[in-house]
Amino acid sequence: MKLATWNVNSLKVRLPQVLDWLAANPVDVLCLQETKLRDEQFPKDAIAEAGYEAAFAGQPTYNGVAILARRDTVGAPANVVVGNPRFEDEQQRLISATVGGLRVVCAYFPNGQEVGSDKYAYKLRWIDALIDWLAPAVAGAVQDAASSASAGTDAAAPGWAPLALLGDFNIAPEDRDVHDPALWAGKIHCSDEERARFVRLVELGLVDAFRLFDQPPKQFSWWDYRMMGFRRNAGLRIDHILVDAGIAPRVRACAIDREPRKLEKPSDHAPVIVELED
Repeated sequence: MKLATWNVNSLKVRLPQVLDWLAANPVDVLCLQETKLRDEQFPKDAIAEAGYEAAFAGQPTYNGVAILARRDTVGAPANVVVGNPRFEDEQQRLISATVGGLRVVCAYFPNGQEVGSDKYAYKLRWIDALIDWLAPAVAGAVQDAASSASAGTDAAAPGWAPLALLGDFNIAPEDRDVHDPALWAGKIHCSDEERARFVRLVELGLVDAFRLFDQPPKQFSWWDYRMMGFRRNAGLRIDHILVDAGIAPRVRACAIDREPRKLEKPSDHAPVIVELED
């Protein structure tokens, strides 16, 4: 099973790129962020023609998230939940669904704009609420995996499923995820409080799939459009796939696909892909 996440920075603009990418990389699940479309504008027909069913929560100009599920391998997203029931929020940043026996959470974390700003405070509150909401789900998923292993069965307990959190976190967890750690020290995406919250997510029982493997240095998923950021590889790794510890042994690969960033009028983010053993 292959899952991917991609902040497309406007699905209206990037739809041809997304469809071409899916044709070349027929992943089972693709999580999208910053679709920037009203629900009635979502390109359901084009997505369906590509072989995918979609669950989405849209918003014009900003935000917007979607989960695309490949019809012939995992079927349509089920038990869809929009937003965080524990955090009242007008911004469409979160959607979750069960796909192929996996609970998929697609998240577009707030940017935060600047450390100390109101938007930064909102970002921290948003992440705290996400942690609070996910904690029992992750604990249940990990416990179920351990119980199944000890019982010699793959059956999950009712009400729980293995869980994966995918999206644009707007957090570079470590200095190795930053092209110039000294330049970014203490700034947005790299502040101590943001990184501490990433650690708290991991401590719930989640694993950064990308770091399960030896990776070449200077691997990033976002590059500023300005100052030839991509050409200079002046980027950040802020797009992540976290899986619960119970299914971490099933992760066979995780990589960033830089190719879409080379296209004309690309998103400033690149897709991240994880492969799970079935």
